[in-house]
Amino acid sequence: MNIYSHTEDTLNVTVLLLPESSMMVLASIIDPMRAANRLSERQCFTWRIVATDENPVSCTCGIKITPDEVLNIDTAGDVLFIVSGFNQYDYISSDEIALIRRIAPRFQALGGVDTGAWILGRAGLLEEKNVTTHWEGLEDFSSRFRKSNVQPDRFVVDHPIFTIGGASPTFDFMLYLIRTRLGYTLALEVASVFVYDETHFSTDAQPVVSLGLLNDCEPRVTKAIRIMESHIDEPISIVNVAEQLAMSSRRLEKLFQQHLQCSPGVYYLRLRLQRARKYVTDTVLSMQEIAIRTGFNSLSAFSRSYKKHYQSSPSDYRQNLSQLRSEELELASR
Repeated sequence: MNIYSHTEDTLNVTVLLLPESSMMVLASIIDPMRAANRLSERQCFTWRIVATDENPVSCTCGIKITPDEVLNIDTAGDVLFIVSGFNQYDYISSDEIALIRRIAPRFQALGGVDTGAWILGRAGLLEEKNVTTHWEGLEDFSSRFRKSNVQPDRFVVDHPIFTIGGASPTFDFMLYLIRTRLGYTLALEVASVFVYDETHFSTDAQPVVSLGLLNDCEPRVTKAIRIMESHIDEPISIVNVAEQLAMSSRRLEKLFQQHLQCSPGVYYLRLRLQRARKYVTDTVLSMQEIAIRTGFNSLSAFSRSYKKHYQSSPSDYRQNLSQLRSEELELASR
């Protein structure tokens, strides 16, 4: 059965939630369903949260979510969302991943949200599928799951699998699900409840930087930033950026100073360092590889720029963060 067909049937949703997931992702799944039930005055959706054990699941914000049940051989429903964030493989065993593969046929659809696609991939459920994941891990994901067609889209549906890039794309997906099952009017009403007036297609690329308000007042600056985003590993000159926008580099400089209070060159460097910090904190890539991926011509140049911007060398930054996370996990287990 296709969960995206118009129907009056209740959709039973199961959410497998792992530690270090985003509360915003979880809310973006559950709250649209709650709103749809209230606005339609009937039970369009039911949901339950499952975990890999009986302990409350600690989200990245520190809030703990008590699961309704533990993932087991009898877990079933219409849709299974797998929600994970940082360090997803630390919180699910190979036996539990094998269990997901075993119970997969009991669901009409299975989805990976944020880094949840990595778990579906490990379960062998993404081969020959069109998929996405959070933009921070797209390149590594492509290297790891070579039999999947990895796309930078906000969300991707390749029945029975769906994959979603993050919190805002999750809300987009839920509106899409409500629209296809229950009609466009209800989807608009649900969006209005949350004052959500952005319109995104599933195939819209995930942005490195969210630029909604800036785009409204100065679209030329946002276009320049999008050009920069597409040249992180091989930076281009500001003159080249300006030429692609059919303007002078001097005019581009003025626009950046007016709207962002910095030069295009400074902003471009910040953008590359922002990407570098994600690699430092969320991957095990070597510093040399991170330097290459963020367009620095040497490891020493990368380290100098990183330390100047973040007041710490990239190696020290990673070590300190790792120690902090270990202490937090130790406290959470007490």
